[in-house]
Order: sequence, then structure tokens, then C-alpha cells
Amino acid sequence: MTAQMIISIFTLVIYLIIIFVFNKARIRYAGGKVGKVINLILITVCLLFIADYVTIFDQMIDAEILGIIKALFRTAALSFLAYGGAKIADS
Repeated sequence: MTAQMIISIFTLVIYLIIIFVFNKARIRYAGGKVGKVINLILITVCLLFIADYVTIFDQMIDAEILGIIKALFRTAALSFLAYGGAKIADS
């Protein structure tokens, strides 16, 4: 097992824990600003998860294109979090 694979498994476990915990919190704190913030965090984490695990397709897609896709998903996650946070702060 390579170091890259160990790091990927570790981050997968962290992502799953975050998604599980915030999904339970979303059910408990449905509605209001807290519910909106939880939804923002969940969507951001899911987009970052996709960005990290797009490397699964490295056999099928060129490395440069994978880098572009990874950057797009990371940018989308941070943009979504910033826009949503600003919108929640205004309300």
C-alpha cells in the first residue's frame, strides 16, 4: 500500500464522518439559519470530496484535464460556501 493510498483512505474516512455527523445534525436542526448553515457545509464537503476523488479516473483521463476538473470543483465548493454564507449573514 502506497503513501498516496493511505492518505486517500484517511481522507475518505474523514469525509464520511463529516457527512454522517452533519446529516444527523441537519435532521435535528431542520429549518432556520442553523439548518441553512448545515446544508452549506454538507454541499461544500460533498464538492470537496468529488474534487479529491476525481483522481480515480487517472487511467481514463489525461492528468492535465483531471487537474482542471479538481480545480473547478474546489473553486465551486469555496464559491458556494462564500456566496451562501454571505446570503445567510444578510438575512
